[in-house]
Amino acid sequence: MASNLPEIASDWALFLDLDGTLLDIAPRPDAVVVPLGLVDSLRGVAARLGGAAAIVSGRPVSDVDRFLAPLAMPGGFGHGTEIRLPGGAPTPSQAARTVPREWLDRLREAASGWPGVLVEPKPHGVAMHFRLAPEREAEVHGLMQRCASECEGYALLPAHMAFELRPTGASKALPVEVLMRHAPFGGRRPVFVGDDVTDEDGMEAARRHGGFGLHVGRDFQGGSAEVRAWLARGASA
Repeated sequence: MASNLPEIASDWALFLDLDGTLLDIAPRPDAVVVPLGLVDSLRGVAARLGGAAAIVSGRPVSDVDRFLAPLAMPGGFGHGTEIRLPGGAPTPSQAARTVPREWLDRLREAASGWPGVLVEPKPHGVAMHFRLAPEREAEVHGLMQRCASECEGYALLPAHMAFELRPTGASKALPVEVLMRHAPFGGRRPVFVGDDVTDEDGMEAARRHGGFGLHVGRDFQGGSAEVRAWLARGASA
């Protein structure tokens, strides 16, 4: 554990990324494993913070709820295109858009000729993974870049061995901004924990509200396993 890693405080509002932060990165998006005890730790931390714990993920809410069942935590999903308030149902945010069907057809056609390249459709975006075919990175990037250039409403983002198209107005800052206007998050010190470039937006939003960000690679020497241990300590404090 890094010596300067702060322990979870009772006045925090905690925003947690999923893949690479709570869960280890897997070769395929559908192959992640939810470690034993993670759901209990999340439940305990949420109780300690009076419910002010949220998941902010690039995945759709259906994936997150399936992995963390029976929890249905507040947060932002699909990079903020879906937001769930405490006790509410997930609803599309102002950033939500529908991915053009022709994009999916084009990406799937290309992937059919690139063994190991995977297309991951999302409700308001699409990702193309090359973890199983790293030699295809330049080709995947070029194809996704061409799609993004055809429509001003989407931006191209780098991810873990993948590239993703998301609506321009969507970011992980948006759920932080929205939830900090609602109880039990409002009035607390927001802390955003993530591992990827897309998480930097959420960390910056936390700083705007008087909080800070924790980066898995910089602040947790043991990676996502150390994040889970940190949560377990926070749940039992």
